[in-house]
Amino acid sequence: MADELLDQAFSRAARSGRAKHGVEAQESMLLTASNVLSDNLGNVVRAWPDFDAVDPFYYDLADVLVDVNALRQSLSEVSWASRKTNELGREYQGKVRGKDPEAAKRIRKQGFARMADVVEEVAGDLERIADARESLRHLPDIRPEDPTIVIAGYPNVGKSSFLNEVTNARTEIAEYPFTTKGVQLGHLEVDHMRYQLVDTPGLLDRPMEERNEIERQAVSALSHVADCIVFLVDASGSCGYPIEDQLDLRNELRERFDVPLITVCNKADLSESVDAEYYMSVTEDRGVDTVLEAAIEEIGYEPELPFEESG
Repeated sequence: MADELLDQAFSRAARSGRAKHGVEAQESMLLTASNVLSDNLGNVVRAWPDFDAVDPFYYDLADVLVDVNALRQSLSEVSWASRKTNELGREYQGKVRGKDPEAAKRIRKQGFARMADVVEEVAGDLERIADARESLRHLPDIRPEDPTIVIAGYPNVGKSSFLNEVTNARTEIAEYPFTTKGVQLGHLEVDHMRYQLVDTPGLLDRPMEERNEIERQAVSALSHVADCIVFLVDASGSCGYPIEDQLDLRNELRERFDVPLITVCNKADLSESVDAEYYMSVTEDRGVDTVLEAAIEEIGYEPELPFEESG
């Protein structure tokens, strides 16, 4: 990316120099190169939000993927480079004034070399920023102000199937654990109110510091956006995890998060041998609407209406 910025700046400068002669051409080239570099470097920084102002959900999710502190440091370095290239352009413009054309040309080349050194100094930062942009470009558009149902539970218990059934989401489902590779999002409207459902990656019953990146994404979602947790349990054993472990995880979440949590036995067509508040089978279209209605009732969300004074 650094090489591309330099090629663009110096090519534009060469074109601007051809339109003038002598010392004036060298001044024009310095001004053009410094403007192009300063503007483009500044645009790299301005494309990012203020991380102190973003919603905590997005901050934590970004931190899982890219290390926000390192990214902020790189943005600071590139911001410095933007200011420095601007300063160097003005500095070397002043140096060429009053010189003969050959001397002005030598000074202009020195100015270009100084600007190139500054850009090369932040080449690693530019790469980090580009990699971070690529990593974060597919984050779900979760709106913290909307009432949110988070679907949780061990891998392969039917979370993605439930989300696909009740919303407009179409997450990819496979027949093996850890198939949901990030937070998935779906929406539905009930009584003119928009609800969002978040399908978390499979959570394992182990301490936070032992959880992998995908599992930390799920915890971030639960921490910041959940108004209600629908915890799915698979009593059939087909998910590959003992029912005792699944219930231990449910109990951990119930203690950790201060929101309503309802326990739903999914795949109830195969087994109902678990104490749950609701039983459903997504594949058999049994009990799905009941679970959704229960979650919405637990949230009890009432939109704020404009205040009307009584006459």
